Amino acid sequence: MRAMRRSFFPITCGLVMVLALSCGRQGTLKNTQESENRIVQQEDGTVSLKLDKAVCYSDAANPSNNTADWNIVISKPGRYKVWLSSATKDTSGLRYSSSVKVNILDDHMEVTPAVDKIVRNSGDVPSSYFRADSYVGSFYVPEAGEYNLQVISDKVIARNTGSKNHPLVDDTMLMSVILTPAIR
Repeated sequence: MRAMRRSFFPITCGLVMVLALSCGRQGTLKNTQESENRIVQQEDGTVSLKLDKAVCYSDAANPSNNTADWNIVISKPGRYKVWLSSATKDTSGLRYSSSVKVNILDDHMEVTPAVDKIVRNSGDVPSSYFRADSYVGSFYVPEAGEYNLQVISDKVIARNTGSKNHPLVDDTMLMSVILTPAIR
């Protein structure tokens, strides 16, 4: 009985160590992947969320339900203005066929994007396009932390699949979401 206890103890300890090490590696891998998908707030308080960095979901039956998700890290609590950045050929108006929904925390904003600002010679858009920024609204972040921001629109098209299924021939394309601190 004593010999059995002596051999059982080292085997048990060995199994516990193997499990602990393997779980630690999986956790590290998962945390590394999650940290790679996080968008961290810039020093000036701005958060720039490019569509090609989002996790995108496409709904072939109803493209107006296409969704882009980002995990963002907010280090400076406060009120933030939300802007949609689009590439457009027509600076007099954007051609969104349906409204765009933006969700963060308990705030659900819906807007039909309009041209509020034109950014000329922007490196963010193809050369034959202009960058048009559209104001969506604002939301309040009560404390620093990690949050999920979601955009729902037929203009959410994953760029890696867009070259095959949806070539860049649209007059208007959603490029990014920009959060800027609201300063009084």
